[in-house]
Amino acid sequence: MIYIVSMHEVDLRRADLNLLVALDALLEEKNVTRAAQRLGMSQPAASRALGRLRALFADALLVDGPGGYILSARAEDIRPVLRRTLADIGEMLEANPFDPATATGHVRLLMPDLQAAVLAPYLLTHLAKQAPGLDIDIMPPESAAIEALESGAVDAMVGLIDEAPAGIIRRRLYDDELVTLMRTEHPAADGPLTLDRYLALEHIVVSVTGVGPAPVDDKLAALNRSRRVKLRVPNFFAAAEIAARSDLVMTLPLSLARTAAGMERFVALPPPLDLDRFTMSLAWHARHQDAPKHAWLRRIMVRAAIEMSNAGDSHI
Repeated sequence: MIYIVSMHEVDLRRADLNLLVALDALLEEKNVTRAAQRLGMSQPAASRALGRLRALFADALLVDGPGGYILSARAEDIRPVLRRTLADIGEMLEANPFDPATATGHVRLLMPDLQAAVLAPYLLTHLAKQAPGLDIDIMPPESAAIEALESGAVDAMVGLIDEAPAGIIRRRLYDDELVTLMRTEHPAADGPLTLDRYLALEHIVVSVTGVGPAPVDDKLAALNRSRRVKLRVPNFFAAAEIAARSDLVMTLPLSLARTAAGMERFVALPPPLDLDRFTMSLAWHARHQDAPKHAWLRRIMVRAAIEMSNAGDSHI
């Protein structure tokens, strides 16, 4: 028999995708009669299905062999892909496709080091209770963060997001403000901090790139003032450890100061500048809006942020 239909000519809108179920039975049984019984159809109906499949794939699929049919080379190639495809379709059509208690795999988040230090412990508590089989991958933000959301490389991101482009949804997680942190025995720890006293101190700046002004420096520049940045480090933990063992001070979000103050080594004072409060947001792609797993993830991240904010008040 000659099969003249090319796969490149197949129009899925006209193809009967139920044939894939029949194909799975035929390839598994290698026998039309047994496949018909498995499918709950007559033997002639199964034979007709095989004929349509042969035309669809432009291949015999089942060929004569010792003692009966064997799979053609094309059928051998198709079989593992077909099983995965049918499994994925079955999962997609499940009434409740996501159960946190049995879920496995990874959740991928873009989050600055500072916010990860604050939120991750609360997030892990929820995962331990609700989804012990899920793991979290936290990656640092990058210039292509929005593209990572759009491509599906990450599930969500946390950060300062003033405007979200089309297709990206965001919601407020928590509000924050800046405070100045120093070791408890620091000469300036008795406060208050005047602007002159603040500028006389030597400062640590947490900077991923290691260059460029921090928001505090922009505010000072508007006043024609400046401070001495003695040290730049790429992450919060290095900065906190250095501040705990020196007279360098650091101006950082209050949520992080609360975390550091919990170590009972620091004092946090209001900086002598009009530094605006800011909002940390959660952002995700619209394609995930109604996905059960993603909706659950967003709920526990919001709860983690609320718990973090409520618990922080007792630390300073």
